[in-house]
Amino acid sequence: MRPALPGRVSGLTPGKPARKTLACLLLGKRDVCTRILTFKEDMPMMLRKLSAQLRTLATPALLALLLGLSIAPAWAADKSAKRGIAYDISSPNDLSALSSGVSWWYNWSPKPHDRLASYDYASMYGVDFIPMVWNDNVDDGQLKLYLQAHPAIRYLLVINEPNLLDQANMTPEAAARFWPRLEQIAAQTGVKLVGPAMNWGTMAGYGDPVLWLDAFYAAYRAMNQNRDPQIDYLAFHWYDYGLAGMLDRLARYGKPVWVTEFANWHGLDDGLQIDSLAKQKQQMADMVATLEGRADVFRYAWFTGRMTQDPHFSSLLSDEGRLTELGQYYLSLPYSE
Repeated sequence: MRPALPGRVSGLTPGKPARKTLACLLLGKRDVCTRILTFKEDMPMMLRKLSAQLRTLATPALLALLLGLSIAPAWAADKSAKRGIAYDISSPNDLSALSSGVSWWYNWSPKPHDRLASYDYASMYGVDFIPMVWNDNVDDGQLKLYLQAHPAIRYLLVINEPNLLDQANMTPEAAARFWPRLEQIAAQTGVKLVGPAMNWGTMAGYGDPVLWLDAFYAAYRAMNQNRDPQIDYLAFHWYDYGLAGMLDRLARYGKPVWVTEFANWHGLDDGLQIDSLAKQKQQMADMVATLEGRADVFRYAWFTGRMTQDPHFSSLLSDEGRLTELGQYYLSLPYSE
């Protein structure tokens, strides 16, 4: 699903003089080291500048030294490469709060929020933005220009919930006609195509995502001399029990998977409804363990960051720059190496 989108570090610990001198001698970067090791918590603007400098100076020796001094930059954090969030992050403070345990995010749009446009978020926070082509209403030329201007972008999410009438709302045939345009964009920019992002839907005859995908493959082959579409990764969304079973069903396509939205919103009055934070935390732990443990899962993204109405206790953020209890829990969960 896509929510309505609005318009469109902790401090470093100063080093002791003896360690500061040693660091400068070892690195031959006395001016940079001095500024890093005398950093004060009341100088947030300097942090952004130093993060960029650290990125250019990064070597194994420097990283080891920084870790030894307990002032490792955020982008050097030890965290899951799979773990992400589906949310339109608009605040650098929110991104910073999430950065210790989240490696990527997307916002159902080709570009990050305008408030983050000037930030080198990959260097500053170690978090990648993944663009999305939500449906076929896209300016191919502008998208290509954006991707070519940002060569670090390696993936493109495509077609959000085509079998939901209030989302992308595309029949398998319509998606098959659109797909060659995506293939051309991928060929000209080098990105991998991730999608369509399936869910259980409301489209007549295609509520089951597997039925929609089967029809999409058939339509594409009929239009393209029996050739399969370029799908580098499948994507799907999950809001109930039984995540592993759905992953098993998708194995028939032989593609690695991104779970680009997930939480448990089971609402039936059957004793299994998710109506407390404790229940959501247990479901989060179970699902993350499944996603981390499976080789066929490439990435996953919790839904979502912040919701005004949150009956299933799934928000990771509270006030700006502050994690909820669930957010802290998500960042702390174990992951596979």
